[in-house]
Amino acid sequence: MSTVPTLNGQVIGQAHYATRALLERAVAPLGLNFGQVLALNVLAAGPVERARLVHRVTSTLKIDEPAVREVTDALVDADLAQVDGPAPHMRLTDTGHATQARVADAVAGITARLYGDIPADELAAAARVLTLVTQRANDELAGAV
Repeated sequence: MSTVPTLNGQVIGQAHYATRALLERAVAPLGLNFGQVLALNVLAAGPVERARLVHRVTSTLKIDEPAVREVTDALVDADLAQVDGPAPHMRLTDTGHATQARVADAVAGITARLYGDIPADELAAAARVLTLVTQRANDELAGAV
């Protein structure tokens, strides 16, 4: 007789790390790490002030600013992104757009395999719960609680 697991940090973490491992395996041939994938996805929406991009990645990955600067510098060094403008903005290069499209294809494939047969109402409920848990944890980290 199987038991239904209790939703907690361990269950959430296991799902995150298993999914992240699949993504990292998929993007390894592109020479990318998880932080670079996140930055590429942010830049895919258009040019972003570099400071805003650094804040977005630090707040998402819960890593420090120097680590994110390494991520953004690596994207520039690999000709995937460039910095321009008076208030330095980062944007994807043509190579960066092509690479990000390959990442998006990999994510779409992983998403289809892992979530494709889960009913939409269950996915929506999980998304609501996980969004709430994330917000509460972020509030606590920021000292708002």
